[in-house]
Amino acid sequence: MHVVATAGHVDHGKSTLVRALTGTDPDRLAEEKERGLTIDLGFASMPLPSGRQIAFIDVPGHVRFLKNMLAGVSGVDACVFVVDVTEGWKPQSEEHLRILQLLGLGHGMVALTKMDEADDDLVELARLDVAEHVAGTFLADAPIVATDAVTGTGLDALIDALDGLLSLTPTAADRSRPRLWVDRAFAIKGSGTVVTGTLTGGALTADDTLTLLPAGRGVRVRALQSLYQQCDRVGPGNRVAVNLVGAGHRDVARGDAVVRAEQWHATDTIDAELSVLASLDHPVTRRGAHVAYIGSGEHPVRLRVLGPTAIEPGRTGLVRLHLPLRLPLCMGDRFILRESGRSETVGGGEVLDVEPVLPASRARPDRSVDRIIAERGRIDAARLERMTGIARPADLGRWAVAPEHLEQTSRRLTEAVAAAGPLGLDLATLDDFERAVIDTLEGVDLVEGRARPAGGGDPLADHPFVKAAEAAPFAPPAPDDVGGDELRLLVRQGRLVESGGIHFGAEAVAEAGRVVARLLADKPEGVTVAEVRDAWGTTRKYALALLARLDGTGVTRRRGDLRIAGSRLPQV
Repeated sequence: MHVVATAGHVDHGKSTLVRALTGTDPDRLAEEKERGLTIDLGFASMPLPSGRQIAFIDVPGHVRFLKNMLAGVSGVDACVFVVDVTEGWKPQSEEHLRILQLLGLGHGMVALTKMDEADDDLVELARLDVAEHVAGTFLADAPIVATDAVTGTGLDALIDALDGLLSLTPTAADRSRPRLWVDRAFAIKGSGTVVTGTLTGGALTADDTLTLLPAGRGVRVRALQSLYQQCDRVGPGNRVAVNLVGAGHRDVARGDAVVRAEQWHATDTIDAELSVLASLDHPVTRRGAHVAYIGSGEHPVRLRVLGPTAIEPGRTGLVRLHLPLRLPLCMGDRFILRESGRSETVGGGEVLDVEPVLPASRARPDRSVDRIIAERGRIDAARLERMTGIARPADLGRWAVAPEHLEQTSRRLTEAVAAAGPLGLDLATLDDFERAVIDTLEGVDLVEGRARPAGGGDPLADHPFVKAAEAAPFAPPAPDDVGGDELRLLVRQGRLVESGGIHFGAEAVAEAGRVVARLLADKPEGVTVAEVRDAWGTTRKYALALLARLDGTGVTRRRGDLRIAGSRLPQV
């Protein structure tokens, strides 16, 4: 399927043309029928002679309903630009063309309507006038077909031209990360909430679990429909109606998006490139009531020009936009900017960064993924893909890393290891990325949770405190002169055993267990603390600490005031 938008000035016959082509009246509202004026988006579809399917989005042409027009043209593949032969090029013709150009649309054709109301000379003049106005735009070489939707004149030629146009128009790419900008939400009795939109980026299937943004509400796809047909799966580039479970129709508004949340970065601040229309009679500055049209939504924004203080008409510059809510955007998304106070289209552009990290005074965004990485030093590769839509293999662990940042981190960690002393650098003080880097360093050994220069030997071998503890096994000295890191490492290595704040030699604890085992061999009913203390030849303080260790390791068990054999009591 191809999704094609109509465009053009009010009363130039867009809806009449769609009705003549498809047999469907796109004006669905009672007010539209009463006034003979398209107010909101209309939808219709038809097969082409080649077998291609075409879905039309009929947009309003009146300037008062421009926001509805903007909600419909995001994500379309091509346009039919409609110009009334008898009226010629009009203000909304110009504005619609500039909007489509700014949105990056690359394919379209022109339909000259109401040709039966004009003679051949007027039709030819209209053709020349249109050609002059579209020069230098994506419609410069587009076919121009004269038609009359009321009498049917030229419709066959228009259909053939449409078929030829769409044969050269690529279909939407499937990047396996769907996004549906909602343009309608309503309730159907017995089914619940239904949202519609043009699906881009990937496919949806029945029973998919998705997220409605910006609300962050989890929803499930109950059913899918495209071109009024039930589907188990709908691919990108299709008009789709999605029956959702988990949200009422009043919880959804035009401009919301349905996505897989883990695939998209939701943001309320973007850096972007803005192309200002040459027809504007003033420069663009931060002053003004600016409104951005993104996806199918209309959002008031605060604008900051990056670099200079203004962007002149006909020029392109960089801006930072602050949105009132968080939307699922990525690098390359396009937008239109209007100024509501003057009721004029300012320009449009392309999103360059959905998570700016530099202050506005220093930010100079571009389309480079390397720039995004460099500004951050490192970034989770999955997060980078959510932000840019581009899959980039990780350089180290799970991170995409700027070469300069990796070099600086490696140098800093090498210096930290050298300065850490003989015990080395405690890996627990490093973050995940630093631990990944230190794994790659040459000349560094990782031993027992610490990093130290390679070939340095064991810094705790023949430690004097271990010798002192072994010399007084059941009444060891306090480790007053031993550093906390050393003490913890000696315990971790098993050279010391800590119990009750007292550090015993490992062999002393083993011998303590053997002594108790001999006592219990003579008194299996149990021994007292005093008896154990005397057998060890120590004080009650040390005896209680040792017994706590033996109880904790299953060597002994406490029964009242006695200690009895535990499951791990040594054999004697």
